[in-house]
Amino acid sequence: MGKHVIVGAGQVGAHLAGRLVEQGHDVVVVTRSGSGPDGVERIAADVTDQARLTKIATGADTLYNCVNPPYNRWTQDWPPMASSFLGAAEATGAVLVTLSNLYGYGPVDGPMTEDLPLATTGAKGRVRAKMWEDALAAHQAGRIRMTELRGSDYYGPGSTDAGPVGEVRFVAPLLAGKKVSYLSDPSVPHSWTYLPDVAEALAIAGTDERAWGRPWHVPTGPAVSTLDVAARLCELAGAPAPRVAALPRPVFNLIGLFNPLVKELRETRYQFDKPFVLDSSAFQSTFGMAPTSMDDALRAIISARGQRTPAGN
Repeated sequence: MGKHVIVGAGQVGAHLAGRLVEQGHDVVVVTRSGSGPDGVERIAADVTDQARLTKIATGADTLYNCVNPPYNRWTQDWPPMASSFLGAAEATGAVLVTLSNLYGYGPVDGPMTEDLPLATTGAKGRVRAKMWEDALAAHQAGRIRMTELRGSDYYGPGSTDAGPVGEVRFVAPLLAGKKVSYLSDPSVPHSWTYLPDVAEALAIAGTDERAWGRPWHVPTGPAVSTLDVAARLCELAGAPAPRVAALPRPVFNLIGLFNPLVKELRETRYQFDKPFVLDSSAFQSTFGMAPTSMDDALRAIISARGQRTPAGN
């Protein structure tokens, strides 16, 4: 078993730490506050401090970048953090595994595959694309070993409201029989990536050299609409039929004048205005990992909230 250093203890980092501990690895979780799940070594550090990060990662087999700075500060916060990760990986020899997303592709027609160009013109997408390009150049130069995993919007136990189907603003009100507002047309097909599947894929990528040197898409089930997710969630939980309504664009734009997060979402709203489909067949066929079925995922969400699914569901 090896030593694995995870930077970030949010909705993905916590799941990843638990998965690696289950596998018998020594796990170190790094956050600015020193917080983290039980059963791991927890260290407080500023990830932009490359010397500090290098010291922590010394002797590690894998260094995971599971950080997610405030959405409205990506262009300021990501460059120094990404540079620190590259420097620490080069100095220590730890494999760098970066958790990323699909922003770099920009709007596309048809399913997204890893061979698509990173052609986005959006500011946040260009930040992520530059991070990948810099890491790939370092890998190709023999300075580091690395890979990057890209997922769609997350759902699952502990999911935050950074995503559109998070627990507080989506799951909880639906199960309580309340109406939910959605930022676009809820009938449009969309790919949803299950949080424990993200953790499993990261753990695989950090320990299997076949993953290194290229990007991968996290195993993700067939695209389904938000209405379908809501309907099945409520059916499995025995909750009232869901009420999900699109937030009118003028209202969305108005909220953005006062809410920095909503303002930033204008750049990526295209992901919800038309089908947004992720193809993860490359990872699935290479590593033999299938995505968790949506029914099983939704049952886990319901169970984690202390509710039981009715018999027969």
